Amino acid sequence: MEKKLAYLGPRGTFTEEAARALTEGKRFTFVPYPSIIDILNAVAKGDVQYGVVPMENSIEGTVNMTLDWLIHEVDLPIQAELALPITQNLLVAKREKPLPLSEITKILSHPQAIAQSHNFLREHLPQAAIEYTNSTAMAAQIVSEHPEEPWAAIGTRLNVEIYPLEFAREGIQDYSNNFTRFVLVGQEALEMPPSPREKTTILVTLPEDFPGALYQVLAAFAWRKINLSRIESRPTKKGLGSYYFVIDVEQKMDDILLPGAFAEIEALGCQVRQLGTYPVYQKSTSQ
Repeated sequence: MEKKLAYLGPRGTFTEEAARALTEGKRFTFVPYPSIIDILNAVAKGDVQYGVVPMENSIEGTVNMTLDWLIHEVDLPIQAELALPITQNLLVAKREKPLPLSEITKILSHPQAIAQSHNFLREHLPQAAIEYTNSTAMAAQIVSEHPEEPWAAIGTRLNVEIYPLEFAREGIQDYSNNFTRFVLVGQEALEMPPSPREKTTILVTLPEDFPGALYQVLAAFAWRKINLSRIESRPTKKGLGSYYFVIDVEQKMDDILLPGAFAEIEALGCQVRQLGTYPVYQKSTSQ
């Protein structure tokens, strides 16, 4: 039976592009879902075997919805990560006469895409209202279904191939080094191609009555010369000033170093939860 993989739909999203790149050469049925929460819940309930969701953008930072749901609501191991270059484009419905930018009254897109194109929108489309959608592809679909309206969407090049749209402007993102990290999650381990980079992500809960506990946690990695690429705090939702710490360790789970570090951290009274140990990939060009 062919396995199912959920992605943020409809067709034509960056998440779909990441999902297809991560599973290249494997047989999957791709199932679009309307939101990140729907994807993670579908995987947790077993409606699909795997899901791909955005985790972090190099410009806008962490996708809090993804991280918080993985922390608080579901227990889904991260199986792989892909850094995908992001190119945003201004898309309009095909029409006989080109639609001038000055006549566009509304811009539709995902909040991240809007934020990544802020400078362009402020300079060239100050008159246009902003309407947020669950995905860039949903925005493209809405604009394509209302060709009589002077609306535009921000989205991928793939949307022009899927919907009756054309480019009003290409490459409107504010920064050229715009990447989004996507993660593949699932209960079952998935055989992935070798990668020169491996990563282990953990969630650490500090004891409330241990001054300097975070310093001691970091020291457990430092003296072992284990490199950390990210440390981020997220609210425990138990009260002000109470946080989890999400830590990315730049190596896969082994038999000695990481278990030793985790044991030292737990001896301090901290709780350690592993969110995944997985290969990391980067796509050099965006389609």
